[in-house]
Amino acid sequence: MSIPNIIPITEDLIAAHGLKPEEYQRILDLIGREPSFTELGIFSAMWNEHCSYKSSKKWLRTLPTTGPRVLQGPGENAGVVDIGDGDCVVFKMESHNHPSYIEPYQGAATGVGGILRDVFTMGARPIAAMNALRFGEPDHPKTRHLVSGVVAGVGGYGNSFGVPTVGGEVEFDPRYNGNCLVNAFAAGIAKTDAIFLSEAKGVGLPVVYLGAKTGRDGVGGATMASAEFDESIEEKRPTVQVGDPFTEKCLLEACLELMQTGAVIAIQDMGAAGLTCSAVEMGAKGSLGIELDLDHVPVREDNMSAYEMMLSESQERMLMVLEPEKEAEAKAIFVKWGLDFAIVGKTTDDLRFRILHQGEEVANLPIKELGDEAPEYDREWRELGGLSPLDIAEVEEPEDYGQALLDLLGSPNNASKRWVWEQYDTLIQGNSLQIPGGDAGVVRVEGHDTKALAFSSDVTPRYVEANPYEGGKQAVAECWRNLTATGAEPLASTDNLNFGNPERPEIMGQLVMAIQGIGEACTALDFPIVSGNVSLYNETNGEAILPTPTIGGVGLIDNWNQMARIGGAGAGDAVILIGGDCSHLGQSAWMRDCLGRAEGAPPPVDLMEERRNGDFVRSAIRNSQVTSCHDISSGGLAATLAEMAMASDLGMEIDLSACDGPAHGLLFGEDQARYVITVPKDLANYLMASAEGAGISFRQLGTVSGDSLRIEGLMSLPVSTLRATHESWFPAFMNNPAAMAAE
Repeated sequence: MSIPNIIPITEDLIAAHGLKPEEYQRILDLIGREPSFTELGIFSAMWNEHCSYKSSKKWLRTLPTTGPRVLQGPGENAGVVDIGDGDCVVFKMESHNHPSYIEPYQGAATGVGGILRDVFTMGARPIAAMNALRFGEPDHPKTRHLVSGVVAGVGGYGNSFGVPTVGGEVEFDPRYNGNCLVNAFAAGIAKTDAIFLSEAKGVGLPVVYLGAKTGRDGVGGATMASAEFDESIEEKRPTVQVGDPFTEKCLLEACLELMQTGAVIAIQDMGAAGLTCSAVEMGAKGSLGIELDLDHVPVREDNMSAYEMMLSESQERMLMVLEPEKEAEAKAIFVKWGLDFAIVGKTTDDLRFRILHQGEEVANLPIKELGDEAPEYDREWRELGGLSPLDIAEVEEPEDYGQALLDLLGSPNNASKRWVWEQYDTLIQGNSLQIPGGDAGVVRVEGHDTKALAFSSDVTPRYVEANPYEGGKQAVAECWRNLTATGAEPLASTDNLNFGNPERPEIMGQLVMAIQGIGEACTALDFPIVSGNVSLYNETNGEAILPTPTIGGVGLIDNWNQMARIGGAGAGDAVILIGGDCSHLGQSAWMRDCLGRAEGAPPPVDLMEERRNGDFVRSAIRNSQVTSCHDISSGGLAATLAEMAMASDLGMEIDLSACDGPAHGLLFGEDQARYVITVPKDLANYLMASAEGAGISFRQLGTVSGDSLRIEGLMSLPVSTLRATHESWFPAFMNNPAAMAAE
């Protein structure tokens, strides 16, 4: 049964569309009358938090978005950065949190599909994907179900489409019990002179619908993603989109083929808010009106109303403004690939957004105001942080350091995520040089003898909660370090800002201060934000997630023959710490996961030191002086040494007697701007002299030797024992028959 366009607009109906009374009054003032039902849906789609960024716009404008390599910053489907030789990398990260909690497989799958479309809409062929996943505590009755469904969805779509997943994160915390996070990243390669934008140009030109047919799946998806969850969550299942990766692959090839013909004037994928958002954005950016006739929209269900067609978020669809004389050629390409091609409207010069359906004008709205006049809030926010550094004397040393390290490596957040990434195709396309398990994924630039790109995604939510400003800085710094640890020059970043309800001053304070920290770090590290996404209202029954501003970064490796790996150490190599001794246990993984304590301020981030130490490490890698490298982050020096030993399958002889401070601080503290590198024995003195000359703090910790990690006077653990502990938690968790029976 079709939904009529004439429905009484009630207070309940307005609220059901996520509009507040003052926002509805703004609509009345703009159009001078009561909206039709379809128009109400259009305003709901365009003015929700997910599409309009009405709570975050003020602060997003403060972020650094330009640089010598930046070709396209925020405002398009994805950011674009020059990598030389006429090539550029196109990338973005965005969330699919709410859909993935409601329907894990399809929510995660369509999150991957959406971000891939953002990339190839720009004219780029996708070459790499990442995903940052966060779930509730492992013992929660829904966690295992969510992990299984989300991982299967990410792999099911990405593997079928044919893009390697080369990096990401998986973490657990009780604060995600009612709202998991699925942040998807994709990157592609394009020619710098063949980038396609969404700005419509020219009057009277055909607006063309491309791809799959429109159904009722995902109607109201963007509005759903802009609201908190409660007990009625199951009722929102129909708002989750359904994906088809094989159709998406055909759409990719058809779009790239079409782009070579010169037929495309503007192109936009149909993501959040579907046909509404794509048409409005194309027209408004070009200062043009858009007229759509929905009778020509390809549909897969009977009796679809205008409201449903305009708000459907059916996947694998594009909207394009076409050169009229190229229509036949364009249509032939899409027919060849088995996809729909339909002229559904035209550009106009009246700055109106007109929707026709079955001979009736169901919507007639000012197109600019739909986007430009969306509410923009300067919400009240509260300054947060102010925690004092934890006195290390207040934390007892472990009785058994070896067991403490095993407890850390075998805990859910620090255990190997091999079970997850082995569900993904990490090698398809044949260009993967580093797959998940190290600091960053690395992919060759096809057609170039030596060039490669590195990708990393990072944030430490417990830091952000304790001090949003320092936590924001740290997220950027760690991403930058992870790229550097491969030898890559960090080029630019994308952000995915996941927070709770911004109408609460403490949550808004988290967002504001995190953005301030991110901005300062990006500026100091020449690491501009070129794209991104904001996901707010991540709460269930008033319980907010941990503030999670995920940073995705891209780095350039000029010669992949000189890149560093986490596992490249050789017997006899010197083990050298770059950076100072550690003493900061506040908010450390060891305290959280082994002692059950979350206390004190997070480690401060000295951006000058980050830059100085990182530039030194990168130079040493590019001079072929480093055999392996790993940045020190969660788990501190102990976890770093263990992970390097496991990756190299070699032991280490370590002596901390020359270091300053108590052993548990040295081993488990998480002071920033630090790396562990291994260096051939004959180069060690030269490298340390270079470090001293550059004003870099360093220590020689020991040598690569034997088959055990030996730390003088503290522990001796066979590498095989480290690996068995590190690799066992996730398979045991996912294959737990008792957990299966309980679900």
